[in-house]
Amino acid sequence: MSTTMAAPPASALPPGRVSARRTVRHSLTLAWRNIAQLRHSPEKLIDVTLMPLVFLTLFLYVFGGAVAGNTHAYLQQLLPGLVAQMAMFATMGLGTALNEDMRKGVFDRFRSLPIARSAPLIGTVLGDTVRFLTVMVVLTAAGTALGFRFGSDPLRVLAGFGLAYLFYLAFSWISVVVGLLAPSPETVQGLAFIFVMPLTFGSSVFVANTSTMPGWLQAWTKVNPVTHLTDALRALLVSGPVGNHVWFTLAWAVGIVTVTFPIAMVMYARRA
Repeated sequence: MSTTMAAPPASALPPGRVSARRTVRHSLTLAWRNIAQLRHSPEKLIDVTLMPLVFLTLFLYVFGGAVAGNTHAYLQQLLPGLVAQMAMFATMGLGTALNEDMRKGVFDRFRSLPIARSAPLIGTVLGDTVRFLTVMVVLTAAGTALGFRFGSDPLRVLAGFGLAYLFYLAFSWISVVVGLLAPSPETVQGLAFIFVMPLTFGSSVFVANTSTMPGWLQAWTKVNPVTHLTDALRALLVSGPVGNHVWFTLAWAVGIVTVTFPIAMVMYARRA
C-alpha cells in the first residue's frame, strides 16, 4: 500500500498558508462587504460629510484675517492642510466599526472560513476608502465654492491626493490597533482624539510659518509626519517646491505600517 498522501485542496489549507493572490482576493471581497454596508446605511458617512464643512468654515473665518490678512489668501494655505487633517480624521470611524464588529462576533465567523488570516483586517481598511473619498470630495467642493483654486497642473494635483490616500491607508492601521485595544466602541473615539489632536494641531496644518511657535513646539513640528504631508500637499496642490516632504511622508507611511500591522495581527489573533 502506498504511503503517499494526496495534497489537501487549496480550500482546505489553513489560513496561514493561503497564497498572496488569494489573500488579495479575500481582502477585496471583504472590502466590498464594508462598502455594501455603507450603501445600505449611508448615515454612517454623516461625520465625514459634515466634519470637513465645519472645519473649513470655522477655521477659515476665525483665523483667516489674523493669519493671512484675508480669508482668500488663507484659504490657499488652509485647504491643503485640511486635506492632511481630514485624511487622519477619516480613519477614526474605522476603529469604532471594527470594535463593534468584534463585539458582535462578526470576526469570529470570519475565522471559521478558509480565508487568509489578515484578509478581514485588510478588507476593513480597504473598504473604508469610501470614507476617505467622501471627505475629500466634500472638502474640495466646499473649498472651491469658497474661492480655492488649484495652482498646479492636474498630474501634480492627483499626486497630492494620491499621497494623502497612501498616508491615510497607513494611518488606518493605527485606528485598527486602537479599535482592537479599546474595551468598547464608545472609548475608541476618545482614544483616537488623544492621539490625533497633537499630530494635527502641532503641525503646519493651520499656519504655514511655524517659526513663531515656541522652540520645543518647532522641534515637534519638524519631525511631525503631518507637517511633511501638509507641506507636500501645499506644493502639489497650490505651488512651490516639494523638497523632501514627499519622501519623508512616504517613509513615515512605511514605518507606521511596518510597526502597526504586526501588532494588529497579534491583537486580532488574541481577540477574534
